[in-house]
Amino acid sequence: MGGWQQLPDGLPPQARHLVTRLRDLKDGTGLSLAALGARTAYSKSSWQRYLNAVQPPPRQAVAALAEVAGLDPADAERLAVRWELAMEDWPRPEPLRPGAEGDYQEDPTVPWWERPEPPPPRPEQQPPSVSLLLWAVLLLLALLLTAVVGAVAAG
Repeated sequence: MGGWQQLPDGLPPQARHLVTRLRDLKDGTGLSLAALGARTAYSKSSWQRYLNAVQPPPRQAVAALAEVAGLDPADAERLAVRWELAMEDWPRPEPLRPGAEGDYQEDPTVPWWERPEPPPPRPEQQPPSVSLLLWAVLLLLALLLTAVVGAVAAG
């Protein structure tokens, strides 16, 4: 594995094993990171983050590398199982706010790094302002006055 950065010391064994296997697969293709990015839906910088264990790789990225590396279906399935085991141990990010509880919630169907940001809270529905209501009443009076004046002038 010439040229690879040393993996972080705190990386759990299952995650370390996955990243090492992904590095071996990438090296076996003979492709540069840029070429690997061109052959998959993931950029060169994404592959750098995944293969240096800065960010966990999405399942689809692992599957794409398995396909580019020419793994047979059984080996690709073993790699997918290795990914699942690594994701169980991969360090979770710290809460977004110091002391905040509940920023990370378990949802077994979506990995934490693929969850969308929650939408900003919606402002409470405000009743129409008094000034808007006043303008509507004034407009209605102006229309009525115009109608009355027009009727008197015509008659």
